[in-house]
Amino acid sequence: MVKIHLPYNIYFSIKMTDLKPISTLLLSCMITAVFTSSQAQQTPQPEDPALKIYREVPKKVNDLVHTKLNVRFDYKKRYMYGKEWVTLKPHFYPTDTLRLDAKGMDLKTIAVVKNGKNIPLKFTYQDSLTVAIKLDKVYHNNENYTIYIDYTAKPNELKVKGSAAINDAKGLYFINPDGTEKDKPTQIWTQGETESSSAWFPTIDKPSQKTSEEISMTVPAKYVTLSNGKLTLQKNNADGTRTDTWVQDLPHSPYLFMMAVGDFKIYKDKWRNKEVNYYLEPKYAPYAKEIFGMTPEAIEFYSKTLGVDFPWYKYAQIVVRDYVSGAMENTSATLHGAYVQATHRELLDAYYNNGRSTIVHELFHQWFGDYVTAESWSNLTVNESFANFSETIWAEHKYGKDVADEHNYIDMQNYLRSPNARTKNLVRFHYADKEDVFDVVTYQKGGRILNMLRNYLGNEAFYKGLGIYLKTNAFKNGEAQQLRLALEEASGLDLNWFFNQWYYAAGHPILDISYKWDDATKTQTVYLQQSQDGQIFKLPMAIDIYADGKKTRHKIWMNTQNDTLTFKLGGKPDLVNVDGDKILLTQKTDHKTLEEFAFQYFNAPLYLDRLEAINAAADKQSDNTAQKILIAALNDKYYGLRDKAIRTIKLSNDAIRAQAQPILAKLAQTDDNTLVQAQAITALGSLKASGNINLFKQALSSQSYAVQGAALNAIDLLDPALAMNLAKNYEADNKGGLTVALMDVYASNGSDAQWPFVYKQFDEAGPQGKFNVVRKFAVMAGRVEKPEYTQQGITQIKQLGITYKSIGAGDVAIKLITDIKEQRQKLKDDSSVKAADEAIKLITDAK
Repeated sequence: MVKIHLPYNIYFSIKMTDLKPISTLLLSCMITAVFTSSQAQQTPQPEDPALKIYREVPKKVNDLVHTKLNVRFDYKKRYMYGKEWVTLKPHFYPTDTLRLDAKGMDLKTIAVVKNGKNIPLKFTYQDSLTVAIKLDKVYHNNENYTIYIDYTAKPNELKVKGSAAINDAKGLYFINPDGTEKDKPTQIWTQGETESSSAWFPTIDKPSQKTSEEISMTVPAKYVTLSNGKLTLQKNNADGTRTDTWVQDLPHSPYLFMMAVGDFKIYKDKWRNKEVNYYLEPKYAPYAKEIFGMTPEAIEFYSKTLGVDFPWYKYAQIVVRDYVSGAMENTSATLHGAYVQATHRELLDAYYNNGRSTIVHELFHQWFGDYVTAESWSNLTVNESFANFSETIWAEHKYGKDVADEHNYIDMQNYLRSPNARTKNLVRFHYADKEDVFDVVTYQKGGRILNMLRNYLGNEAFYKGLGIYLKTNAFKNGEAQQLRLALEEASGLDLNWFFNQWYYAAGHPILDISYKWDDATKTQTVYLQQSQDGQIFKLPMAIDIYADGKKTRHKIWMNTQNDTLTFKLGGKPDLVNVDGDKILLTQKTDHKTLEEFAFQYFNAPLYLDRLEAINAAADKQSDNTAQKILIAALNDKYYGLRDKAIRTIKLSNDAIRAQAQPILAKLAQTDDNTLVQAQAITALGSLKASGNINLFKQALSSQSYAVQGAALNAIDLLDPALAMNLAKNYEADNKGGLTVALMDVYASNGSDAQWPFVYKQFDEAGPQGKFNVVRKFAVMAGRVEKPEYTQQGITQIKQLGITYKSIGAGDVAIKLITDIKEQRQKLKDDSSVKAADEAIKLITDAK
């Protein structure tokens, strides 16, 4: 499962956090749209009594061996009719009972297969969640037995709870099954994680189980199917259907089973001699290679890096509508949400965006999660922390170290700014609900921890250790202790200290760094202090001293709460750079002078070296040294820092404006990064200088939606009537930044005539798109004349609040609807006021 990212600019401008798939990451955008960043900081919640419950690894009475399914679908009823032959054996002790997870099903027949005959068995179906079966005899662990089950899955009638990670948990999804929703394809797809596969076939739905698989799907002949493994047979039936049989010979966990059915175009690629296929809606098929084309290169990179070749028969990726999370690493068949689909023009603004990082995140799961699977959700880190880590190493390989370091740093900030995250262990045997483990600790903190470990051990030892872990536990389960042992075997180093403080304890160091130079003794002193509650961390780190035109590295360990380091030097150094690799997971206060930060910007090599200097200069923009940093950063080698500098400079400062304006004009027209162009246009637009109007008009001809959107917003600041007139030209073709700009222009200046367009854009947007524009949407909903338009807006915001209430969206939605209500009261629109009150109550009452 994957986390979704906010755009770079949101991370740095609003100081909020992200989480994992459809989570506070999305919420942060929504919160920022409504509150100030200080208001948006959520207060830690009191501890749930359930956190005191120890979550043991589920005991194994029986082991899955093979699962064979024969299924067909009733689109009208939203049912799936299934026949299953599941082969099992006792794990160790003899048993005459079997318990299977089977959520919300009609169980018609349960029988044991003997000599080709089905012998009925007695069973008890408890709470429509698990079925207890009395076997025909006592079986021993050297005996396999096969159970036949005839059943009906009714996912839409199943009452289950989702989470911040996965907003629904009914396992099997019928999308537009009646074909009544215009411009939405008819699809069927599944989502198994965490334990929802048992909503569409009876199984032992635990990650510690492994089984081979055969699935035969009978579907309308016009549709394409996808499942795990190899398509071994296609049979056309007389009734206009076709039966496709997929076989997964290698064992994997039940939550990784998948099916997808629909009108997809298949782009066939390959890696070495293995199939690599991309399944997309027909209108996106021309862009398949642009969207997914780096997949073979990524498979090769990960295979070589890990020393373990991609282990499955094929690798397919499919994009579906209305997906309940970000993406899912089903074995050999990853399922993505629709946000990954994009046209050529959208991809011009993509760079290393959430879609591209998702693609490699899910791919890495084919090793960490599928090939070796977390033994229990308590050890989810050996799945998800690794997938998060993979995003950074791919960025480093493909896009360069600045991109990777930014990605890694943003993840750390998302963890540091998350309420309660500091109280949670990475390996977590106590939690209220298994879904709770899918959070910033498991993802962002875990990925940063692995990067620290890679830095400490060195690439060669680290990756050798990962190879040992994978090969030792292939097609089985793993946990963090096995990872530790593998890394110790590879490196020859004891790592208990590292795992004890980072995996089996909570929190992070809060590090204060200060300096003193004694000219008389030519001694540089560095004072390090950890001020966090709880454990004191052992921190190996590099300290780089820049003096006499060269850099000298000192490797030190901080082992106590307070540490004082002294260095005898020939003269006062230009810079002492603590954590020279910028790799520690820490909340840091560094008492460098602005002059030292300036030296750091121009001489220290890393992304974070330069970012720290830009941040130091941000609040001192009347200072010449700060101006020097910021003006230089406008031309930084890395587009992310150019973008950051543009957002940071205060053009109200005459000296900065005089220096920055010609640079911004150049960046707006010639920068090789469209996001920088767009941000430069936005900055120039804020000046409301009529002399820039031609530059903005020219930018409207860009192929980049981000550039066009920035230009339209800039024109709106100068001439709202012109912006309204121009906006009409882009209603037929807009995405991303241009869509947001149209919403902004119409929300500020439009009337009922523009509402249908605004509503359609909001209705069709994905979760992240909705959160990006929800404030403007709410403003317009409150201002339109027709009550029915206002009530359409209230309904959309209400649904957003209910769907994502678990991550705090309910409070934000209530605030927006309350604002709408106040506007409608002034207009004496009683029906909308009533609708607002009802919506607020529904959000409040939602579980």
